[in-house]
Amino acid sequence: MKIGILSYHFPPEPAFIPGSLAEELATRGHDVRVLTGFPDYPGGHVYPGWRQRWRHQTRSERLTVRRVPRYAGGDGSTGARMASWLSFAGSVALTGRRYLSEIDALYVFQLPAVTFAAAGLLRLLGRVPTVLHVQDVWPEEEPARSGEGRRWSGRLDATVRRLYQEADAVAVTAPSMRDLVVSGGADPERVRVVLNWTDERIFRPTQPSPAARRLIRRNGRCVVMHAGTIGVRQGLDTAVRAAAALGDRMDLVMVGSGAEERRVRGLAAELRAQNVRFVERRSPLDMPELYAAADYQLVMLRDLPELRGMVPGKLQAALSCAAPVVASAAGDTVALVERARAGLSCPPEDWAALADRFWLASAIPPAARAEMGGRGRDAYLREMSLRAGVDRIEQLLHEVSTRAGRPAR
Repeated sequence: MKIGILSYHFPPEPAFIPGSLAEELATRGHDVRVLTGFPDYPGGHVYPGWRQRWRHQTRSERLTVRRVPRYAGGDGSTGARMASWLSFAGSVALTGRRYLSEIDALYVFQLPAVTFAAAGLLRLLGRVPTVLHVQDVWPEEEPARSGEGRRWSGRLDATVRRLYQEADAVAVTAPSMRDLVVSGGADPERVRVVLNWTDERIFRPTQPSPAARRLIRRNGRCVVMHAGTIGVRQGLDTAVRAAAALGDRMDLVMVGSGAEERRVRGLAAELRAQNVRFVERRSPLDMPELYAAADYQLVMLRDLPELRGMVPGKLQAALSCAAPVVASAAGDTVALVERARAGLSCPPEDWAALADRFWLASAIPPAARAEMGGRGRDAYLREMSLRAGVDRIEQLLHEVSTRAGRPAR
């Protein structure tokens, strides 16, 4: 097949799903054309060594990547985000019709930033068979619903609804997200679950180095590690309160940073939680050894309706590394952990329940922890791996192309 991929972000940005999908589809013999922007995430400024220009195109044997300019403001305001999103849509409109004119099917890595560009591109290409891979229904990047933000939110909501209705297939990253996209206008007969995968070249079982042990472990206590964003969605104040209640029974180690880091650090200091430690953000290449140095990985999401249909990427990374999990969340995240018997779980935003899980985690023998991790690894390979995910996306692309009378060549 000739397959087009539209994605706002693409490697060398941390956009592993569209990047690995493009590479794997090309490896399988498809002719893949990617339309994306110049790398600027997360700082909002184009990476050093890159210069935005119109005719930037790279090609390997079966994979072509065309990059188009977009506004890179970098201040994070609603106006700057909208300028970036709309400028990307304009650039896609100017280049997409010719660049993607002969494709058999289009895959859209659906984040809010690509919404206006996707809608415009579908109008230009006519009825090209399209697969939307929806990543987030109510993303953090969505403009605030007041003043100018409310006006843009209305336009975004209306455009997303139109995309759901026009798409020939909609892939969602968690079972409960299916209900959300159907309520947003998608035909339920066209919605399929395709769980995200992780970078299996990096996240795989390993042994901790002495340096990783020194960084993560102290005093021989059980270590529960949170790796990633310390933000509003995670609600990590619950974890701090739970750990503080257990004193020297276990250690909570947070590796990463985010908008809520100062507040969470302040709460740990206020509670005099000596067993809560913070480690600055590390390269993804370092993380498997840190996972191996800890006893459990902590996966937390607040109790919000939109998060019940979300599976954070750290879960796939932990399971791929055969790390047992403590999950404080609702919906699909906990359901996946429980079905795989890959760790312990409790309701979200309940520090007493989480403290009970921490205590139980510390009491479980190492051999039983290893069995949990092994079951999680098996579940990852079966349900969430790169091979499983690309198989499902490839099948959807074939289906929508065939329905439209464009059978594979």
